[in-house]
Amino acid sequence: MRALAYFGKNDIKFTNDLPEPKITAPDELIIDISWCGICGTDLHEFQDGPIFFPENGCCHEISGEGLPQAMGHEIAGIVSEIGPKVKKFQVGDRVVVEPTGTCKDRYRWPDAPNANQEECAACKKGLYNICSNLGLVGCGVQSGGFAERMVMNEAKCYKIPEHLTMDVAALIQPIAVSWHAVRVSKFKPGSSVLIIGGGPIGLGTILALNGHGVTEVVVSEPAKIRRDLAEKMGAVVYDPMTRDHDESIKYLRSIAPGGDGFDYTFDCSGNPATLKAAIECLTFRGTAVNVAIWGKNPVSFLPMDLTHQEKSYTGSMCYTYHDFEAVIKAFEERRIDEEKAKHMITGRVPIENGVKDAILRLITHKEQTIKIILTPNNNNELGDEPEQKKKSQLIKSKL
Repeated sequence: MRALAYFGKNDIKFTNDLPEPKITAPDELIIDISWCGICGTDLHEFQDGPIFFPENGCCHEISGEGLPQAMGHEIAGIVSEIGPKVKKFQVGDRVVVEPTGTCKDRYRWPDAPNANQEECAACKKGLYNICSNLGLVGCGVQSGGFAERMVMNEAKCYKIPEHLTMDVAALIQPIAVSWHAVRVSKFKPGSSVLIIGGGPIGLGTILALNGHGVTEVVVSEPAKIRRDLAEKMGAVVYDPMTRDHDESIKYLRSIAPGGDGFDYTFDCSGNPATLKAAIECLTFRGTAVNVAIWGKNPVSFLPMDLTHQEKSYTGSMCYTYHDFEAVIKAFEERRIDEEKAKHMITGRVPIENGVKDAILRLITHKEQTIKIILTPNNNNELGDEPEQKKKSQLIKSKL
């Protein structure tokens, strides 16, 4: 089948010859891909990888799978085939995918070298989002959504509301990242919020907070296009480049209700300056949440910045089924506005052109792009939502 695949270090390319996915476990289903978003993780794999992909081409800790693999884990598609023990889905259902691979998924690959390994401590406690062996579909565990089709177990698939378009459905995964961060923060209604960084996860955090009933959010972001989009999504925006660090902190604290800092800050950027800002912009007993993925280099940190006002700092990793179900319900109940969410999508590209027109563009034109989504459809179908609905109805009619 056609796919944009990872073949090895510095080797990502379009191919017509990736093997078709097959149902091997009875609770698996085949999904025809409608749209799949490009994540920052995909860009890191392109520039610096392999990171999550197996370094020697084989084999992944969970699945034993090797390369090449179709990339992509922000997935929306239509069920085209189901295994004999699938209970929640039927052919033609429109779904999104929770793309993690953990100890709990080893049963899908009984011939893998580590198939019989005991579950890690986190998975035993049900905290599979922080599994010791955590991996991603489309990033090492198995082929993902930059392809015509993929296979997934039904526990990691979710039906989407009828009114939701398939391109916006592909945003549910990154919004689930943000939803989990809000949940981890133990957010209290009526609290004040600052988001640091207006990229895809920062904008997704606006939507996640909307889903929690929050309408007043401040976003600090240096790139104009990102500030503009955050403003369109209802946030108050600030350009931190207009003042030096200390003056920016002073200003941001002053515009919070009460003029003494925010109850919650979410660092969606991930550099030493934003870590410092996330803590310094808090009011007393406020909570800062790191949502960003950092590199391996340590940063300077002063514990008394937390201790003096009994502030808290925590991290948020991935998501669980709770977050996917909650985001979908928020879309269903219109607490997350579909039109607001569409502002995040700044490009739609066929998988054949995925490297040149999408991945490289996101790297070289970072200040002009937010989220580019890929499709295996023909060029004349790009953005044609009625065609996607016709496809779902056509598949159902064949039952």
